[in-house]
Amino acid sequence: MSTRYKIKVSYDGTNYSGWQVQPNHRTVQGELERFLQEMTCQKRVRVESSGRTDTGVHARAQVAHFDLKEPIKNVKYFQRGLNAQIDRDIRITAMEQVSSDFHARFSAVGKEYRYFIYNGLIVPPTKRLYRLQEGRPLDVERMREAAAYLVGTHDFAPFAANRKVPIKDTVRTIHSFYVRKHGADITLEVQGNGFLYKMVRGLAGFLIHVGIGRLEPEAAVDILEHRKRTAKVQTAQPQGLFLWKVFY
Repeated sequence: MSTRYKIKVSYDGTNYSGWQVQPNHRTVQGELERFLQEMTCQKRVRVESSGRTDTGVHARAQVAHFDLKEPIKNVKYFQRGLNAQIDRDIRITAMEQVSSDFHARFSAVGKEYRYFIYNGLIVPPTKRLYRLQEGRPLDVERMREAAAYLVGTHDFAPFAANRKVPIKDTVRTIHSFYVRKHGADITLEVQGNGFLYKMVRGLAGFLIHVGIGRLEPEAAVDILEHRKRTAKVQTAQPQGLFLWKVFY
């Protein structure tokens, strides 16, 4: 019998080729599995997450689980030891033992992503890895109007990128979509029951085009009705995106 553990992981995705293990690439999942195997002397430790993040994408609170053949005597001590071993751009912020029927991906009922934009000509050096820079003035009210059209249950295939893998269902529900502005920082906050491949970056790219006046807010309705990806939807750069929270 194995014991299952749930972890909450925060990471700076700048120096990683995303979450998922890939040959000859440094990934968050690969680093976690490597150090867990070293610490437990277990030949194979598979870390399953709530979902993949792409190259350069960050996470404030990714959730994952793994199984160990031998139970950990002191979870808090083990958590501190893991953080001491792994690089500082990955941190285990919480760890607990859970029942074997918990699954980081399949038990999740929703997620929140945040996309950060710096609307100015000179990005502060401390923000350059965590913001998309847009030097042209963005009309936040127009962006809010467009975001409102996207709330609800829709076929979001037009906002997703082609992963070259067939997807049976591209219908998702967005529960809330807020556009907030503080100085030069504009934050897109979106919560939903699930998201397609690069969907949030597609939504961000669309709202940016609305903000600069290239598209009208009502274009969201037309895009959703046609259900096909067009040049109206551009995928925004990865560094502005954070997986903010996973709901269970």
